[in-house]
Amino acid sequence: MYDIEKWLDEVRDQDGNIIQKGTPLSARNMNRIENGIYEANLLATMLSQYNIQQKRALEDFEGEIGQVTLNNTETFPFNNSIKTVAMAKQRDTLNYRITTEVMSTDGTVGDIIITDKQLNGFKIAFTGSANTVTIKYYIQGGMYQ
Repeated sequence: MYDIEKWLDEVRDQDGNIIQKGTPLSARNMNRIENGIYEANLLATMLSQYNIQQKRALEDFEGEIGQVTLNNTETFPFNNSIKTVAMAKQRDTLNYRITTEVMSTDGTVGDIIITDKQLNGFKIAFTGSANTVTIKYYIQGGMYQ
């Protein structure tokens, strides 16, 4: 941490006698100043980098919510309910999470399956015997590596 050194001007009276001795302008004092400037710049750079990382982490929490209706025209145990969902905001990585909530159904849903994750979308299906299932999905993460 930089220690402040109070600089003093040399003060003389009317006759030229020194009343107050000034801080000497020396290599030692100038190097102290240079080191202080360097430390301040280094700290500013570190804080700027920390701020960028925090912004990225915060944006990674930002999510997307959507809803999709899946239709199954096959007879159980077969199921053709798979549907591709396009995301509103493309991700930077496949490291995003999708959680689902069944909003309505006309039968047994079974499991909700997420497959083929891409940067701009994914596929979703259910495994049960229902003909129609409406699912709300929540996407979070994947914005930064």
